Amino acid sequence: MFTSCSRDDPAQPYVEFIGGGFIFNYRLADADYGFVVKPVRSIPAGTRLEAVFEDPAGGGPLRVRQTARDGMLQYTFRSPSVRGVVANRPYRAELRLLDPATGNELARYERTFTSDVDQGVLPDRPPVTGPGYQTNPEAKQ
Repeated sequence: MFTSCSRDDPAQPYVEFIGGGFIFNYRLADADYGFVVKPVRSIPAGTRLEAVFEDPAGGGPLRVRQTARDGMLQYTFRSPSVRGVVANRPYRAELRLLDPATGNELARYERTFTSDVDQGVLPDRPPVTGPGYQTNPEAKQ
């Protein structure tokens, strides 16, 4: 038996990062960031996955939670809207796996994400509103 090839090898991490970064939505005048992980070995059903994002504006950490389910091929985490993103500065994100019964940490993974533009590229207010892209009367002209 080849245990190193097993999806349940305890020497393997539970997940690996397969993508992530900043998303600037000009139409909504909004920015957020996030990441995608895929399971490398079985995550017990019910395990709480907690993503913790650094707040670019300097506030407290931003938290997003999901619950592990059998058969999930990947998990996507996106921060709430953020302000104050500075180009070429790394922002820390971590993923914690928490035991559903005790809340004890099973694993923790960290990664940094860097934007190549400042948030100043976004307008102060959305330039358009609604599904028809009508001009936003509150937007600066």
